[in-house]
Amino acid sequence: MKSMHELSVPVPTKRSLVVRSNKEVSMKQREYALKETEYSMFSFPADMLVLDFLSDSGSSSMTDLQWASLFHGDESYGRNKGYYVLLDAIRDTFERGNEPQKAINLILSGETNVEKLMDELYLKSHEGGFVNGGIHQLARPNAFLVPQGRCAEHLLFSTIAPILKDRNPDIEYYIPNNGHFDTTEANIAANGMHPVNLFSVNLFEDFPSDQMSAKNPFKGNMDSKELEAFIEDKGVESVPLIYLTITNNTAAGQPVSLKNIKTISEIARNYEIPLFFDACRFAENAYFIKEFEEEYRNYSVVEIVKEMFSYADGFTISFKKDGLANIGGGMFFRDQGTFYKKFSDNGNIGIKLKEKQILTFGNDSYGGLSGRAIMTITVGLYEIVKEQYLRERIRLVREFALKLSKNGVPVVLPAGGHAVYINVEKFFEGTEMKIDDFGGVGFTIELLKHYGIRACELGPFAFEWDKKTPEQRKGILNLVRFAIPRNVYESSHIDYAVAAVTELYNNRERIPKVKISRGANLRLRHFQSGLEPIYNSQ
Repeated sequence: MKSMHELSVPVPTKRSLVVRSNKEVSMKQREYALKETEYSMFSFPADMLVLDFLSDSGSSSMTDLQWASLFHGDESYGRNKGYYVLLDAIRDTFERGNEPQKAINLILSGETNVEKLMDELYLKSHEGGFVNGGIHQLARPNAFLVPQGRCAEHLLFSTIAPILKDRNPDIEYYIPNNGHFDTTEANIAANGMHPVNLFSVNLFEDFPSDQMSAKNPFKGNMDSKELEAFIEDKGVESVPLIYLTITNNTAAGQPVSLKNIKTISEIARNYEIPLFFDACRFAENAYFIKEFEEEYRNYSVVEIVKEMFSYADGFTISFKKDGLANIGGGMFFRDQGTFYKKFSDNGNIGIKLKEKQILTFGNDSYGGLSGRAIMTITVGLYEIVKEQYLRERIRLVREFALKLSKNGVPVVLPAGGHAVYINVEKFFEGTEMKIDDFGGVGFTIELLKHYGIRACELGPFAFEWDKKTPEQRKGILNLVRFAIPRNVYESSHIDYAVAAVTELYNNRERIPKVKISRGANLRLRHFQSGLEPIYNSQ
């Protein structure tokens, strides 16, 4: 008799104990709502949807342990107890690997020994890593809580931009990345710098769909040769930071190998440029490394995370991603490392960041978050590195991609960790659709109108093709993303989505071109501009 793991179906990893029913909404009602909301995916009422793949950012289901932690939330204005356990969870997650201290258990267990709490949590001193503690977090702050990832990006770039301008106002500054996401790119540009994408050269190479569980080419990598050539061309002083997004959300959610992380880190060290991670989906990236980089097969996910971050000088993170929590973000940098030295020549950069954090988001120990949210983030950090969870999450994404691929729908393969991406250029091959017709947007409009499914265009509309120079357009891909929230959907939901997308693909010549009716020049315009689909008169 076969064992449970030898059966031809996956072993269930969870049970759902709360159900939310969908409303019965007609196509006519969705069509009317689309028109009234200017055909914006971000403005359409979520309560009228069947499936929502717009984003997995903050839209995932929390675990029972996270819900339980809410009762331990401390809403004190200064130094709530959750602040201390969250900072220690950051140390556990990104620095300690297989040796976590789990200070959170002092709170969850109701510890009443005040001396123990002071010695092991509230007044304990730390220095030298991503999260100083005790007096060192006051004198050399390096951990900053904010409401979400884009706030961390704003905090970082709006703080270093004036420093760079004062240092040399005549230099053009560039931030290279393996794939800037929309908010990262916007925050860099808003602060007078230039975001540059250096995608892996193999991103759109064909990949056999039946090999997704056997191998992975790590298409999310940064092109290291292009990076060195870029630094040499622009000059070291023009590159204040190197950014590496793990996993690479803009580049179809593809993972970054540890080999590539090491290579980029070595380049950064050689030029004395700080290397930062956009760490939103670090746990999924670590699982891909465990699966497909042979030398790490026997490592735990947390040990891989520890090694990944040993090569970074700092990171920004949205705690809403990776299925971690429903709100929250942060920025962290290595105590007295390259970033600290590079930007503290005219005053402690940590103090400047904290000043901006307090001015913009609130006192440093809550950073615009509730004490309840801080506790769910803390517990979530331990939940998302569980291999059983990661295995099932990535399996479901692969299932979605495989079923679409078998139906002929052109998706980027292999599937990434959190989403499936349609290659819009290939989707519309043989039709009259051009890149500046925003066919990906037309597709999302029709998908929502006919089937109640919301997805997100991440291509020429979102990344402003019509406003970019020919050189800048090289950094724009043409994709539609289906981001899958953690623990929300099962195979039946995937099957419905596959059927709907396949039907649209088979009738793709009927998908409308789209024009921007309002707000074409707004930053991050896809969040708020008005659109108008252009239907053929036939």
